Amino acid sequence: MDTPTRRSFLATTTAAAMSAATHAFASGGSSDIKIALIGCGGRGTGACNQALSAGSTIKLVAVLDPLEGKAQAALDILKQKHEGQVDVPPDQVFTQFEDWSKVMQIADVVLIGTPPGPRPFLFEQAVKAGKHVFMEKPVAVDAAGVRRVLAAAEEAKKKNLNVCVGFQRRYDPAYIDMMQRLHGGEIGDLLFGRVYWNGTSRPGFPRQPGESEMHYQIRNWYFFTWMSGDHILEQHCHNLDVANWAVQGRMPLRAVGQGGRSVRNKRENGTIFDHHTVEFEYEGGYRLLSQCCQIGGKCARSVSEHFHGTKGVADLGDGGRFLINGQPPGGKRTRIKNDAYQLEHDAFFENIRTGKVRIDAEYAAYSSLMGVMGRMATYTGQVITWEQALNSQEKLAPDNITWQTEPPVKPDADGWYPVAIPGTTLPV
Repeated sequence: MDTPTRRSFLATTTAAAMSAATHAFASGGSSDIKIALIGCGGRGTGACNQALSAGSTIKLVAVLDPLEGKAQAALDILKQKHEGQVDVPPDQVFTQFEDWSKVMQIADVVLIGTPPGPRPFLFEQAVKAGKHVFMEKPVAVDAAGVRRVLAAAEEAKKKNLNVCVGFQRRYDPAYIDMMQRLHGGEIGDLLFGRVYWNGTSRPGFPRQPGESEMHYQIRNWYFFTWMSGDHILEQHCHNLDVANWAVQGRMPLRAVGQGGRSVRNKRENGTIFDHHTVEFEYEGGYRLLSQCCQIGGKCARSVSEHFHGTKGVADLGDGGRFLINGQPPGGKRTRIKNDAYQLEHDAFFENIRTGKVRIDAEYAAYSSLMGVMGRMATYTGQVITWEQALNSQEKLAPDNITWQTEPPVKPDADGWYPVAIPGTTLPV
């Protein structure tokens, strides 16, 4: 099979276009597209860099980040990389959570680079405001957030809004080629899959003298489940999304798993685990085996996906290799190297310019819910069904966060946060 070219790739990504958009910049492609960035950390700044690289008529007009110096630091980086495309006056550099509404009034496109917790609320508000949206993955940290994203996605369809989600593997020609071959039957009927995000550990941030509880948890967001969803969701959702893609969107019936904290047992490690192992069961007996750990040391590392069929095996992303083997006269190897982070923004803004529409939010929501389901299984030690996960009443992240918002979790008198105990913690 021929590997996809950039031209054919862009054609593929826009094949599901629904109808022409009504925005002025979609008619002739000559008007500026005004973008705003909410969440100016490393990933948010990176996403904005890729957005600006998608065309010279794309202009950054506003930034928002409540942590000291983050918004200005992002601007300084972006100005150096994109001279003439960054037009953000001082009164459009926002540093309060509640300024999200001002940001959305200014821009045509909103980039949501915040931690995962606030994303459902911000996505919902952006769609209400009629804005195209790029948001990072995962799209929610709980089932309540997933349901909100699904509802907002339906509204985005009605308004012909593009929604791009940072599952960049969906835009990677190597992954697209492998999935076409997988779905074309090259490895036969699927028997089981294996997905991994086993990597290094990362430290938490110690508390600063006099720091408020909310400020500390926002600054140390990765280690609080209400903000990150735990790393089974924040990182491993990439692999779970590929697994979802491989079975063409079929969702698992149930999940059972184990997890805990082996090496990250300090106060600054908040509420999350450092390892999770989950088995997802599908109708017809298909199984997906999922591992993610952040233990480090000499532990085996892999960020990859593998699918076993009646005719062979597909290995995706293992050390940068993509290979289908087990079939005569030998395996076919996909050799494509592209910056998928850039390709997703190229496709996103091309759709906006031409009035075509692609909405990633639905599959992104279900892939995020797989991570929530897996976390529910590891936190509780119980078998969790898909219906149980989808209908869970757990709501971790507050709406419309400000510095005065009460954090959902608090430390005890000794500074320790509550951590789930499998076999004791109950599903909500």
